[in-house]
Amino acid sequence: MTKPAIAIHGGCGVMAKLGLTEAEWAAARRDLAQSLRAGWQVLRAGGSAVEAVEAAIVVMEDSPEFNAGHGAALNSEGVHELDASIMRGSDLGAGAVTLVRRIRNPIRAARTLLDDGKEVLLGGSAADDFAAAAGLAMVEQGYFTTERRVKALASLKARGQQGTMMAASEAEKHGTVGAVALDAEGHLAAGTSTGGYNNKPPGRIGDSPIIGAGTYARDGVCAVSCTGQGEFFIRHAVGHEIASRMAYLGESLDTATHRVLHEDLAPYGIGAGLVAMDAMGHVAAPFNTDGMFRGWITPDGELTVATHTDVRALGQA
Repeated sequence: MTKPAIAIHGGCGVMAKLGLTEAEWAAARRDLAQSLRAGWQVLRAGGSAVEAVEAAIVVMEDSPEFNAGHGAALNSEGVHELDASIMRGSDLGAGAVTLVRRIRNPIRAARTLLDDGKEVLLGGSAADDFAAAAGLAMVEQGYFTTERRVKALASLKARGQQGTMMAASEAEKHGTVGAVALDAEGHLAAGTSTGGYNNKPPGRIGDSPIIGAGTYARDGVCAVSCTGQGEFFIRHAVGHEIASRMAYLGESLDTATHRVLHEDLAPYGIGAGLVAMDAMGHVAAPFNTDGMFRGWITPDGELTVATHTDVRALGQA
């Protein structure tokens, strides 16, 4: 038997330290801890890594603090188009949805596709219809909308007119949530969910629903969930690249994630981050922005949540 572990991220598009009140920061840390505990409860009960990843991401999709589900970004037309994926390391099984508009928890739809075992990726209204037929919770667009995202969209549109888009903060632009887990059977899993970036063109698809880019898991090697400007994660197949460096070059998790994030992606000057776990439950959570929502529960049951340089050990989960 293997000692289980879980790690999450809530996106590298984190507000500046003074951009939120202490109450809002406390709410974000609370929801990170709640997400970790939801996944940990599954693992402690003997559940699978896939089940734990789904449970953890559902909590973040239901929270207004993160750019996924309730609280997701708006595209340039003021519409929510959401993406999610999940992958099982034991057999490389995967499921993903993209450009969905009515699924309350896109990660649940991705999981349903995984379990169905046929198609890997469904998009748009077909994905919404699939989820509805499967009995998943469906909502109207207004459910996803929060005041924070409405303000971010207005800010980015104004910057576009003023020619100051390069000065936009990471928090104005994007964000993602994700989880990786190792279960008692030694299986790994990864999942990612996002609303994409604020003011994105309709129909834009980033790395989050792309297996091998934003999400990847392979037993005996690692599980990875990414956050940042997805176009570059797709081009570099970041999740798969990290696993390949570990499997074929023998690099450690820390070395592989550092080289991909801080060397391969460095020339583009983009905001980027990820959370990854190896087959022993070791966690890496590198990022190159001011901060990244993140947290983990180690095989010994110690729970930690973090935002910027603020890392808080919360004791036993």
